[in-house]
Amino acid sequence: MPAVRASFNGNIFIGAFIFTNDKFTLVPFETPSKLYDTIREVLKTEIFTVKIMNSSIIGILIAGNNNGILLPYLTLDEEIESLKKVLGDKVNIGVLPSKKTALGNIILANDKAALVHPELDSKSIKTIEDVLDVPVEKGTIANILTVGSAAVVTNKGMIVHPDASEEELKFLEDFFKVRVDVGTVNFGVSFVKTGLVANTHGALVGERTTGPEIMRIEQTLGIAGE
Repeated sequence: MPAVRASFNGNIFIGAFIFTNDKFTLVPFETPSKLYDTIREVLKTEIFTVKIMNSSIIGILIAGNNNGILLPYLTLDEEIESLKKVLGDKVNIGVLPSKKTALGNIILANDKAALVHPELDSKSIKTIEDVLDVPVEKGTIANILTVGSAAVVTNKGMIVHPDASEEELKFLEDFFKVRVDVGTVNFGVSFVKTGLVANTHGALVGERTTGPEIMRIEQTLGIAGE
């Protein structure tokens, strides 16, 4: 389904609160019922209500793809057990040993590859490779270390920070094996993850996202007319 405008209890930065892949969507306990309906309709997934590090910013704290999800080292044991209980054998679940906790901001992944913060240690890189089952490269996008905040990728396409160079776009296209284009959300916000939640079925965008921004997102992610 095409991109649909949404907010999280009035907050236009919906990417901070929601994690999705093609199988399921993880949301905080404060999620309004109307948003559950929109997620089912647009992203076409099961929805599970979770808490990570006793926080509701699920989209910032979790990274993953259809093969697995990665949790910060400060995730509570009961939160991990709860996730394992609801997700069962749907995906691998791993805890990243890094002291960095905003995993959604430092890891950009689909089912083909993962690009990560250049300062991640080798143990964390190995964990990402094992849990997500993809090759991992360190790098930046437009000189931004938090690559996960600067782009959103699915198995169909990738929307990237508008300051990314042509060289970077070509690398990302080859590495992730999807079409890539620059874009913004919420009337010109360059850090696209903040206002975009997407999988191969559809996308949720922050409520201030303009028509031209939505058109670019739909075309690049291959969801126009879905």
